[in-house]
Amino acid sequence: MTKDIWLNLPVKDIQKTTDFFERIGFTLNNHAPKSDAMASFKIGQRDFIINFFSEEVFSSFTPFKIADLNDKTECLISIDAESATEVDEILAKAEAAGADIYAKGGEKDGWMYGGGFTDLDGHKWNVLFMDFSKFKQ
Repeated sequence: MTKDIWLNLPVKDIQKTTDFFERIGFTLNNHAPKSDAMASFKIGQRDFIINFFSEEVFSSFTPFKIADLNDKTECLISIDAESATEVDEILAKAEAAGADIYAKGGEKDGWMYGGGFTDLDGHKWNVLFMDFSKFKQ
């Protein structure tokens, strides 16, 4: 069976990406190399790894073109927050760091609170707090 899973994303500028994600509270992964071509972060209590690679390096991993994310998305990366307040805090930090907020924090279906932002390279992020005790079966 597999040992781990991580996400690799292409970015235009490693330093700007590093600054952005440090400002919203992600932890730099000190077990991975940091260079002009790569930055790695640990996210969440389980230390999910997201590696950001320069577009040039990322392109060497696959024969496929990097998607133009200006008005599209390749996936929705979700962050599980501990409260509605934390959702709003993360969105505020992301906006202050230069993100576009595409959905302000708000309640949905009586048990979920969330919002979303687009990072500096167009990747879409969803921040959610889910109170399953209020989920209607």
